[in-house]
Amino acid sequence: MSRIQQLFARKPKGVLNVYCTAGYPTLESTVPVMQALQQHGADLIELGIPYSDPLADGPVIQASGSKAIANGMTVARLFEQLKDFRQTINVPVVLMGYFNQVLQYGFERFCADAAAVGVDGLILPDLPMFEFEHMYGATIKKHGLDFIFLVTPETSEERIKKLDGMSTGFLYAVSSSSTTGSDKKLEDSNAYFQKLQSMGLQNPVLIGFGIKDKQSFDAACAFANGAIIGSAYIKALDGKSDVASATKEFLSGVLQ
Repeated sequence: MSRIQQLFARKPKGVLNVYCTAGYPTLESTVPVMQALQQHGADLIELGIPYSDPLADGPVIQASGSKAIANGMTVARLFEQLKDFRQTINVPVVLMGYFNQVLQYGFERFCADAAAVGVDGLILPDLPMFEFEHMYGATIKKHGLDFIFLVTPETSEERIKKLDGMSTGFLYAVSSSSTTGSDKKLEDSNAYFQKLQSMGLQNPVLIGFGIKDKQSFDAACAFANGAIIGSAYIKALDGKSDVASATKEFLSGVLQ
């Protein structure tokens, strides 16, 4: 079993996945932020690779990515930082990035380097299903990485089933058709969440976009195996020199 499978076997409900941006708030914050997340209650870490054109990200995560790039973060620098992270971090870690930056680095090389440092899976929102199925999925599988697809309220049942069949680890249910950090009300998507619940999907489901505090986390967990917090955590780190105390304060509010 992969680390992600082990997590959901051990904890089938209430899984907290927290997104952080590599190289934010400072270039060398990557691993300390991940350590703080693990220490204070995150079950899974989604580590964002900063990119100049982040299609799925709202203004908060975009700004953190811009700051990280200005700090000097690159894909190569990230793998250098992650070289020994498994000495202190045992929770599953997935890399979230965009297809073009992975292609620029070299797709096979990226997967090999991710696996070598101990990364568990990938989220590439703009990697099309057809290309995954016919060109890139075999490389991801060869290196033992899980791949997580996203579904939205507009995704047809037929396509949801197909994406579920190709995903491993979990399925990422975007709560609304918007970017991260959206202010849309989570309850507006309850019918969509109920549909996902009723479909008998093979993967666990984590709900993301618009999860920001205990109330929204608990509401999402009522329909899924857990939820993903991103923009709200990035906001909590903004301007803070002590990432450990900022992380503790933020996560204690979510998990109280």
